[in-house]
Amino acid sequence: MTDAAEPMAAEPVAAGRIRAAGGTRLGLLAPAGLAVALVALPLLALLLRADWGHVLDHLADPAVLPAIRLSLLTTTTTVVLAVVLGTPLAWLLARAQGRAAAWFRALLTVPLVLPPVVGGVALLMAWGRRGVVGGPLYEAFGVRVPFTPVAVVLAELFVAMPFYVIAVEGAMRSVDPRFEHVAATLGASPWRSFSRVALPLAVPGMAAGAALAWARALGEFGATITFAGNFAGRTQTAPLAVYVALERDPQAAVSLSLAMLVVSIVVLALLRGRWVR
Repeated sequence: MTDAAEPMAAEPVAAGRIRAAGGTRLGLLAPAGLAVALVALPLLALLLRADWGHVLDHLADPAVLPAIRLSLLTTTTTVVLAVVLGTPLAWLLARAQGRAAAWFRALLTVPLVLPPVVGGVALLMAWGRRGVVGGPLYEAFGVRVPFTPVAVVLAELFVAMPFYVIAVEGAMRSVDPRFEHVAATLGASPWRSFSRVALPLAVPGMAAGAALAWARALGEFGATITFAGNFAGRTQTAPLAVYVALERDPQAAVSLSLAMLVVSIVVLALLRGRWVR
């Protein structure tokens, strides 16, 4: 009787667990749906409010194409610099121990929480004609950094670099150090172990970091307008062009926003489909 009763007693328990799991899913569904709506609703509104019959006319404005071209050029340059400079930094942080590494990591994450306009002011204090670096640079060589395309890249790099480094550091932390130790025992130099062992294993994280950095650089506004200005054809990126168009012609701003949305989705989809798993 005991053996026969045990399966019968287990059935209500299993059914209760299934009902509890279903209730948990339903309880999570409401906040999850709200989260999706908060992201999707503005994008849907952009599509619904667009004047589709005149989108191409708005995009044919002489100021639009140079702004998009400049954005694509500066964001691509920013990502290349982030990869070249940020990858070694991420590897060092992933392998470093102690307070110094913690302080460097904290310093690197400051731009993530710093208001972009404050970042622009800080860039001016560093690279301006009277700045810490820009002053001597201007006096010695006559090189002026602010309000130039170089300033756009520096502003985008300032805000986008932390996204790349944090993503790549996490990926490199997941690489088992024993692989590098084995390579070292086989006679590989530290540089060869890094480039042939650690780096290939961290490629998915590098691609994810590059995508995040690219997206952040593409959308940068506050630091750019403060440090590089808003000169059409020279430092006016696509977000700045949207801001100007919003004051003059809201439908033109919507059309340019749609163009940026399409470019962002295409690039991020390509990166995710090919490298990010």
